[in-house]
Amino acid sequence: MRKAMIGDAAIEVIAAEGMRGLTHRAVDRFAGLPPGSTSYYARTRGALLELAISRMVELDDVTLDPPPGELAEYLAGFAYAAITRGRTRMLARYEFALEATRRPELREAYDRGGLMIRRRCAEVLDGRGSAEPERHARVLIGWLDGTIFDALAGTGSLRPPDLAELTRDAREVLAGLGVAG
Repeated sequence: MRKAMIGDAAIEVIAAEGMRGLTHRAVDRFAGLPPGSTSYYARTRGALLELAISRMVELDDVTLDPPPGELAEYLAGFAYAAITRGRTRMLARYEFALEATRRPELREAYDRGGLMIRRRCAEVLDGRGSAEPERHARVLIGWLDGTIFDALAGTGSLRPPDLAELTRDAREVLAGLGVAG
């Protein structure tokens, strides 16, 4: 329970202040804990990073099981949620993605979450008639990642897409892949 709270607070700190702002004191402050609490559970900065990324992977453990005929709506809803109420976690994820390129010890934990989602996406696409589910999963996740990144951190943040636009886009991507939406 306390580790989850610390992980959540670390995600908040990373989203608000970037990796440089991630300190034990900052996490204590965000979590509303007495000074020193975070360092009890994560002695080093590396341990704190690992705790935060593990928490992010735990929170990502989603069930990807859209109803038949509603894949486009499901994908659009996922992207819209990431852009709106999931904004903080997505910003922290981008910080982690960059940090994992420089810190091999984070790479495994970061990739574990991404590979889980890719595998499940490929399974769903296979069930929807994809001729190349793994490749199509990579394309679809690339579209999602790019769309979400642009809406949060790119020029698209000036006018993020709404749910209707995301649904139209998802239908077009799926049609291009030859996958039933």
